[in-house]
Amino acid sequence: MPPQDPRRLPAIAVLTALGVVYGDIGTSPLYGLKQAIDSGGGPTPETVMGVVSLIFWALVLIVGLKYAILILRADNRGEGGIVALLALLDARHAPRGSPRASLLIVGLVGAALLYGDGVITPAISVLSAVEGLKIDAPALAPVVVPVTIAILVALFLVQRKGTEFVGRIFGPVMLVWFVAIAVLGIKGILQSPAILAAISPHHAVLYLTHAGPGIAFAVLGAAFLTLTGGEAMYADMGHFGRLPIQLGWFAIVSPALMLNYLGQGGLLLSAPHAAQNPFYLLVPGWAHYPMIAFATLATVIASQAIISGAYSLTQQAMQLGFLPRMRVLHTASHEKGQIYIPVVNWLLAIGTLAAVLIFGSSDALGGAYGIAVSMLMAVTTVLAALVALKWGYNPLLVVAVNGFFLVIELVFVAANMTKLIEGGWFPLLLASVIAFLMLTWRTGWLLLEQERSKLRQREDEFIEWVVRTPPVRLPGAAAIFTAATTGIPLCLTHHLRHNRVLHERVLFIASVSVDAPRVEAADRIKLVPVGAGITRVLFYFGFMESPDVMEGLKLACLEPELHGIDPENITYYFRRVMVIASSKASGMAVWRKSLFATMHLNANLPAAYFGVPTAQVVEVGLEVEI
Repeated sequence: MPPQDPRRLPAIAVLTALGVVYGDIGTSPLYGLKQAIDSGGGPTPETVMGVVSLIFWALVLIVGLKYAILILRADNRGEGGIVALLALLDARHAPRGSPRASLLIVGLVGAALLYGDGVITPAISVLSAVEGLKIDAPALAPVVVPVTIAILVALFLVQRKGTEFVGRIFGPVMLVWFVAIAVLGIKGILQSPAILAAISPHHAVLYLTHAGPGIAFAVLGAAFLTLTGGEAMYADMGHFGRLPIQLGWFAIVSPALMLNYLGQGGLLLSAPHAAQNPFYLLVPGWAHYPMIAFATLATVIASQAIISGAYSLTQQAMQLGFLPRMRVLHTASHEKGQIYIPVVNWLLAIGTLAAVLIFGSSDALGGAYGIAVSMLMAVTTVLAALVALKWGYNPLLVVAVNGFFLVIELVFVAANMTKLIEGGWFPLLLASVIAFLMLTWRTGWLLLEQERSKLRQREDEFIEWVVRTPPVRLPGAAAIFTAATTGIPLCLTHHLRHNRVLHERVLFIASVSVDAPRVEAADRIKLVPVGAGITRVLFYFGFMESPDVMEGLKLACLEPELHGIDPENITYYFRRVMVIASSKASGMAVWRKSLFATMHLNANLPAAYFGVPTAQVVEVGLEVEI
């Protein structure tokens, strides 16, 4: 029996998941309760009991019940996240204007919201950790922003080196972090055991009903900061599996978080002046500076997980045709999941550093945080309900359960909307721009393919042409990359018409993305004979896979139909399409077509994206008007 991969052992998977999945929500105690208490008007006993109770039950219902127990069931062959839900609903193949097509828009907006979250999370997390310096040394307040900037710049600079080494220490460090915040929480509870009464939900209900709508909404919006990062449980399910994520939450993360929030509440009951920073004031004086360093390391880990998640989401979006091709670098030869996308890295860096400079403190950033995540959670609930209905669950049960969570999440969305002017506009602006670009790319690509399909020759027509007026047949083989699975590639038609030569063996190569995370090796390759020495080679890849066409071609050439063809001696033909925006065709405004044309021009060239040796590449230029 082969040795079991240690990464798949439950204990190892749980430990690893602590850093990747729970880094964001695990560092929320640095700022979450403080923001909620400030929004409630100060640390009165009623406010402390009500806010702690609200946070406790929000974690139980939204993260524990909804995500850990229910949403993790909506997996796409083990994978989770917005893209997996869209694939399950087959939204990208829906006819334009149909109800399912509107789901695609909703899903793409949800994906775009993740990028907004990816910009804010590193900024607020690292800022809140470094702000601990002001507790013992208020004179250091002016250096908080510069130190934060330096840490974030270093974080984004090391991305190109890969995260293999850092990844190995993520889990153990976060395990120590959760133990530490649990111990601090117990210390605070012992100072005021009365805080344990906040476990009863009636404190939250009474506080919200008596505080008045304005304060209640402000507190709800601030308290939601303690839930941010919960959505990572579903997005990262494919990396670790459902069971390790559930074990990590219920056995380690949830108890540690709840103890810490109760402990901060206990501290505030006994020492209301600690409201300036209840997390750090739980720490004994001798341990303040070590804890600041530890918290900074934990927030860097949380930020790293968010950044890596943005790379993964971008790769999935490219595979499913929602974003243009970008340069993807694999940072570990033995682990395909470790990737680095330079464009995404530096756009995230610019957005994160801008957030730090614009807002300047974790309190100010609290106004910008929460809107994107609350909207994403609501979108996830809606899509998961549709998946449950598709799978045949009882409609009444689906509406009742998902409707319950949707109502709660919409309340949080409404509460966070009150922070729109304070800073909530920032992630929404980012998400709106990204969603618009994704929709423009998707629509533009469909229009381009529609026009190209009109220009392509039929296979039978082309073969008849070759047989009737035989061209000069060159020895060897040629491979022509095409976006279509039928018809004759435009570049071959142009090449044959002008040069009147054709290789003895010709391969039409197409990379096809399917709505499954991965494709089994036996189903990877499909060979379709066309005639006159031409064979169509279809490679199928899942949305979680990198399209390694060159490796697949080596395997395909071992098939009897392609016997004698050596991939290292093939001439590879690619088309370089110049998109011309036109007002003649419908589908998009001319200015959006021009935007698509610009995106298409700057996309990574197919030859580079598929890793074809440059010495074997021939490019054929084409102009297509859309």
